[in-house]
Amino acid sequence: MKRVKLDISYDGTNYHGWQIQPKEITVESVINQALSQLCQEEIKVIGASRTDAGVHALGNVAVFDTESQIPAEKFAPALNARLPWDIRVQSSRLVPDDFHPRHCDSIKTYEYHILNRKIAIPSKRFYTYHFHWNVDMEAMREGAKYIIGEHDFKSFCSAKTQVTETVRTIYSLDLRKEGDEIILRIRGNGFLYNMVRIITGTLLQVGTGYYKPEQIKEMLELKNRQSAGACAPPMGLFLVGIEYPDLPSVEDMEIQMPQ
Repeated sequence: MKRVKLDISYDGTNYHGWQIQPKEITVESVINQALSQLCQEEIKVIGASRTDAGVHALGNVAVFDTESQIPAEKFAPALNARLPWDIRVQSSRLVPDDFHPRHCDSIKTYEYHILNRKIAIPSKRFYTYHFHWNVDMEAMREGAKYIIGEHDFKSFCSAKTQVTETVRTIYSLDLRKEGDEIILRIRGNGFLYNMVRIITGTLLQVGTGYYKPEQIKEMLELKNRQSAGACAPPMGLFLVGIEYPDLPSVEDMEIQMPQ
């Protein structure tokens, strides 16, 4: 038995999110089916991030255990030959048996893309949120400063969440504009349900003057979802990647293996 890690990218438009759901097509269910056919055994992956319907990923992570003799690094091309065009495994590798993509320390990076112009561009409708109001980028950046650091993000978490611990650390939150597109990039040690989308929606409201930048601090202190702003829609959200600082390299694992 061995544990294999997959780095997966997907266009979330045609899926009801990552996680398996009854009677719905999800990214996880499609990958499980392809892996089970390839390995000739029932495979159920463990995903790092359970992205919502319509959310995209450049680098989600999943692991699975298998008795297959296929070398770990060969799973990526073998799976891509069986997966639909909108899901691709970027790489595959062997990991320690106790590696868990959700429980091991990690750094996650997300981006949210906003099309900020009067008229929408149809070809971007699945990959950006069209926001036609004028925004003050400097006000948004000022509000973003309050998000950085360790905070209780209960105000920026959907009421549907099942977690009890809502403290997270945000390492960076950057806002840039490229033409008509505003890109919010955020890195942290973990994110609550809809947290990035609520932060984005709130900062957009800061940009339009609905909130003052310093009100973000008050929202965090209140620890009440009703105190924060709107939740931005899913289509503009991308899981860029997940880093595992303590994960040994494949070379180190090979050295540690008994000869």
